[in-house]
Amino acid sequence: MKTPHIPVLLEEVLESFSTVPEGYFVDCTLGYAGHSSEILEKYTHLKHIGIDRDDEALVFSKNRLVPFSGRSTLYKGTFANVLPTLKERPITALLADFGVSSLQLDKMERGFSFNSETLDMRMDANASLSAHEVVNEYPQDKLEYIFDTYGEVRSYRKLAGAVVEARAKGSIKSAKELSEIAKIVIPSGGKIHPATLMFQGIRIEVNNELGEIEGLLDAIEKKHYENEVVSLITFHSLEDRLVKNRFKKWATACICDPHAIRCTCSKNHALGKVLVRKPVTASKQELKINPRSRSAKLRSFRFKHDSK
Repeated sequence: MKTPHIPVLLEEVLESFSTVPEGYFVDCTLGYAGHSSEILEKYTHLKHIGIDRDDEALVFSKNRLVPFSGRSTLYKGTFANVLPTLKERPITALLADFGVSSLQLDKMERGFSFNSETLDMRMDANASLSAHEVVNEYPQDKLEYIFDTYGEVRSYRKLAGAVVEARAKGSIKSAKELSEIAKIVIPSGGKIHPATLMFQGIRIEVNNELGEIEGLLDAIEKKHYENEVVSLITFHSLEDRLVKNRFKKWATACICDPHAIRCTCSKNHALGKVLVRKPVTASKQELKINPRSRSAKLRSFRFKHDSK
């Protein structure tokens, strides 16, 4: 079965799990099973758990993973909610790819594309909040917060004002119409579309993406296993900062007050170690094949032998 989504940093992800012991591999962002199918193929000692909130992705992946049906179980839901409920033991490998899949981006009816005639952006089509409500109902100050904090848009005030002004003349019904507003406010000429960062901010709000990542990290911190390797792929600085800071916390041996004269905690509080000092990024070869991998960053962490 041909996949509609090219898994990013595939070889690097496979390498990160090269020494994990027998157990369960959890793909927290199953998508179209690009990473999962390759990991199941390569590491026959691992069983698989796939999590996704997108019904379309789950149906596709169930069919794609038929050759591994005896080793694979799929669950619908957000990874932050599903992971703590898993009964399977032990989990020795965990992957999350926080990017939006190519199929979600390319399918016009999903409303992620700049040229879409809809305004949706829900990863779970059954969720109550969509981009339409955010764009047409949020007050200007809340739009400013989203464009600034989640989208990191420099002209966030001007952009929010333009959206409010446009919707006063009539509801903004499509992503295409919204992207045209961005083009007026944000000059073209850069490497990315003028609406990219605005769409990023709205998408994060609609899907609670940063909250979900925090929830996932909390769940992993609360319950992890000996030698478990966690590999997380981020696509923008907000996501990467969350992962980087949490990995740093997990690798910190001393938990004494930084102003203390001397250490009194025995310096044995590290949960494990960061496997790569700098995040792994796409090779030149991958960038040629899949330009969407240009912003992907992979960080990996291994929990200690005696972690409980």
